[in-house]
Amino acid sequence: MKITHAAIAPRRNRSKTEMTDRLLADYVERSARYTPCEAQLFDSETSLLEWMDRSSSRTPAYAILLDSRGQQYTSEEFAAQVRRLRDEGTQRLVVAIGPADGWSAGARQRGNLLFSLGRITLPHQLARVVLAEQVYRALTILAGHPYHSGH
Repeated sequence: MKITHAAIAPRRNRSKTEMTDRLLADYVERSARYTPCEAQLFDSETSLLEWMDRSSSRTPAYAILLDSRGQQYTSEEFAAQVRRLRDEGTQRLVVAIGPADGWSAGARQRGNLLFSLGRITLPHQLARVVLAEQVYRALTILAGHPYHSGH
């Protein structure tokens, strides 16, 4: 299963994004030890959805959209979701952060799972890092790696 960390490009403040870009790249690199992984930015929600449709192979990309109205999981529950997708033969998993004003109704319908990091509000770039860390944590849980101590 290949994992793509996708995001709609926020308005960039270069000094504020360099650090979060490095953290994101670090978690993507760590995740790639377990499964192919990449990060991509898109100019718009439409371009992301079109890319997902074009990049599907035998099966459509499975899209987990970060949304404040989405399902909340513990790290173990999120790892179980990733395990289920992997075991069911999902070829591409897209975890995506949408535009600042939220996903459109059409995008929410296209998404397979709406996922929330909780009731807090995070800056766009920080949310990308937190989501990437949770994907990495899920992969380490599935591999039995001690990174996640269960606390």
